[in-house]
Amino acid sequence: MAKKTTPKKTTSPKVATKASKVLKSPDTGKASKSAAGSALSQSKTLKKTTSKKAAKSASKVLKDGRTSKASKSAAGSTLAQKEKKSKGTSSTGPRKK
Repeated sequence: MAKKTTPKKTTSPKVATKASKVLKSPDTGKASKSAAGSALSQSKTLKKTTSKKAAKSASKVLKDGRTSKASKSAAGSTLAQKEKKSKGTSSTGPRKK
């Protein structure tokens, strides 16, 4: 089974401010608010990582052409702090050609 590595990143103060604005906006969608909340919760600690649900929301935000720059910034920060699987043995085994 692959080991999970904890990212050594936190949300910058600039991105945290943008995430706060996203959360305060009444026009912002659920996915943007989820990504912004995740980014904001990771602004001062290395102990927290992005959940699968928040990562999925952040990915959705980045793919959507209608979202604001602030939402995309928070989503990018959220994805950058996602727990990554280290390279090595895969839980599914080798790929077949």
